[in-house]
Amino acid sequence: MLAALESISRGRPDRVLRLRGTLPAADDGASEAFELLIFRGVSSSVTHPTAFDPDQPALPEGAEISGAELLEAPLRSGAERILAGPMAAGPFLDPAAWV
Repeated sequence: MLAALESISRGRPDRVLRLRGTLPAADDGASEAFELLIFRGVSSSVTHPTAFDPDQPALPEGAEISGAELLEAPLRSGAERILAGPMAAGPFLDPAAWV
């Protein structure tokens, strides 16, 4: 799903997609919340470190996406503009949802 969303975002430099969810449970059995931003074809986590290598997935296997928001780019601290969501991430697989 991330690769498809990144591909769509390359054509929409005026949009940022924010994904939220949970990472797989750690050794102690507790899962962790994550927030990931997709902008201009690149995924970047704002809650966890990501690999510098763009060929490495930004989310580990087993991560669950619980919601998504489409934001106007560029992001402005304290004045971000939500264009759609929060909602499931699936509808954003349609490029028309990014309008």
